[in-house]
Amino acid sequence: MSSTQGTPAPALATLLVECARREASDLHLSVGSVPMFRLQGQLTPATEYPPLTEADLDRVASELLGARPADWTRGAIDGAISNNGARFRFNLFRRQGLLAAALRRLEESFRPLAELGMPESLYALCELRDGLVVVTGPTGCGKSTTLATLLDRVNRNRPCHIVTIEDPVEYIHKPVAGLVHQRQVGIDAPSFHDALVASLRQDPDVILVGEMRDLPTMRTALIAAQTGHLVFTTLHAGDCVGAVERLVAVFPEGEQDAVRRQLALVLRAVVAQHLLPTAAGRTAGASVSSRVPASEILIVNPAVANLIASARTAQIYSAMEAGQSAGMQTLEQDLARLWAAGRIDEPTAISCARNVPILRERVALAGRRGGPAHAPGAQRP
Repeated sequence: MSSTQGTPAPALATLLVECARREASDLHLSVGSVPMFRLQGQLTPATEYPPLTEADLDRVASELLGARPADWTRGAIDGAISNNGARFRFNLFRRQGLLAAALRRLEESFRPLAELGMPESLYALCELRDGLVVVTGPTGCGKSTTLATLLDRVNRNRPCHIVTIEDPVEYIHKPVAGLVHQRQVGIDAPSFHDALVASLRQDPDVILVGEMRDLPTMRTALIAAQTGHLVFTTLHAGDCVGAVERLVAVFPEGEQDAVRRQLALVLRAVVAQHLLPTAAGRTAGASVSSRVPASEILIVNPAVANLIASARTAQIYSAMEAGQSAGMQTLEQDLARLWAAGRIDEPTAISCARNVPILRERVALAGRRGGPAHAPGAQRP
């Protein structure tokens, strides 16, 4: 790449290596701006590089797409590439007639849940024979990483057929005990819905739907979960109850009562997670890039299923608080654990909590009990 100032702009491969070296989660490239890395959740300009030109972004697009034809019908193109042992998901898009690119650095290997800072009790979800498991949370909270770890566990321990439907394919799963077929929307199938419908004729045991974006996909996912398949998927929602309500609200009003009953039958668990800056990271600044997940876990037992079917979802929070022996926890309970253990500081905990008085009660209780339920770790989105 080149710059109008005469100083050569860095090659894409150089920037990707630098992204991994800095342990940045994201790389942003835009005409007229220097490359920007996301460190500790904050965008940081790489001022040692010159601003990028239109020609620079054209070359970036060519390298990202390779021989793949550029399909701008949706205004953006998703994909994934590997570079020097690291894998990146990218979104190439136009803004005001100019190209821009956002690249997300993915985990380089499948790490155990304990290393990700997630409860090991979630491994029990990998043993389910059917039903729907939803991982939710804001963009960049580590949903894909958590799902990749769970799917890797299935692949290593169950002689089953796994079909993934992704946009793009992020983590590469090589068959171990199971047979894995990974399909990319836009290349191997026209849409999530079309790929999901087709997957039901491919003799799958486990299906991963990268994201449930629309009503047809949600409807088919519920049918798949009800007909003997284990379906893992992601959804954008703030917490577990919000995920349940969103799954229902997408359907026409006249169908919602029936959908609640169907969801009560097939939903097995909802995991909501957030990535928060560690106390050490906030003190040290952007040079420390690790963050710690705070998670909320809903396990659908008969009592919870009854609350879902009868539209009493507001009462699910109480069931979660009382369901720790079954692996459930509210966000406030996990924030309190992290705060009491010194993993996050008070402002971070309060900014993420839904109910600050309850959070303070829980942190006092966690301090008296003297320790976390599972070892906290750190992960990147």
